[in-house]
Order: sequence, then C-alpha cells, then structure tokens
Amino acid sequence: MASALQALGPRAEYVRVSAPGRNALDFHIAYYLGRLAITEPEAYFHVIALDKGYDPLIEHLKAKGIHASRYADVKDIPIVRTADSAPLDDKLSIIIAYLVKRGAQRPGSVKTLTTSAAALFQPKLGEPEVQRLLAELQRNGVFTVAGNKVTYALPD
Repeated sequence: MASALQALGPRAEYVRVSAPGRNALDFHIAYYLGRLAITEPEAYFHVIALDKGYDPLIEHLKAKGIHASRYADVKDIPIVRTADSAPLDDKLSIIIAYLVKRGAQRPGSVKTLTTSAAALFQPKLGEPEVQRLLAELQRNGVFTVAGNKVTYALPD
C-alpha cells in the first residue's frame, strides 16, 4: 500500500512511525490530522480504524468545525458506497452536506441541482432516484422551487 501511495506524488506522504509503542501510531495520526486540518480547512477527514479510541479525537475535531469521521472499513464511508446500497438517510445527508459546502455557489436551477445530486454518487444515480431524493429534501424544507429556480433554506 505504501508503494501505491508513493505513486500519488506530492498528494501523499509516507510517514514512518519514529519508535514502536502502544499508541505511537495513534499519536502520529492525531498529529497529522491536526496539521492537515490547518492547511486544508475545507477537507473532510476519514479515519479508517476499528479502534474506538479515535472517537474522542473525532468529536473534538467536529466541535472545532473540522469535518472528520471514523469508519471501521473504507466501504462504510457514504461517498464510497455504491449508490444503490447506500441507505436513504445517507444519500440525503450526502446531498445536504454538498449543498452546505457549496454555500452561495449552490445550483440555482432544478436541472443543475438534479445533475449535481446524481453526480455525487458512483455509479451515478438514475433520474427516478434523484427525483425521489430531491422531493424528500423539498418536503423537509431544505429548498423550495419557484418555476425553475431553487431557493435554499440552509446556512451559507
């Protein structure tokens, strides 16, 4: 895996744990998460670990406005799941997170919102599924539609 990451060039850095120890890896991960959170404030950090000991760190990061989650398996990350297997709530959460992140640059038309929502998932969601999700978000007051224009009830 380290060799594969090295092929990513400057986007990945292989870091050796300086000394063995019970929590040496945990401290290294916490250190680099902190560094990255400063240099990449808009990033979303996914810690892949069975160790629930990371949960207090994740909660602390979230309290500081840093997007982070711990997953037992990479396949548990909502955006990694295939579109058909992700639960409805996860799909809705992914769309809402995308819209919140976009802020003032959210899709302004129904067509753009539809294509943007479909593209968030791999493989892309089909038109009926996207329409069902958007109808649910609209029913819950996330946005309103007037003609072809979309107005959001989300923080910028």
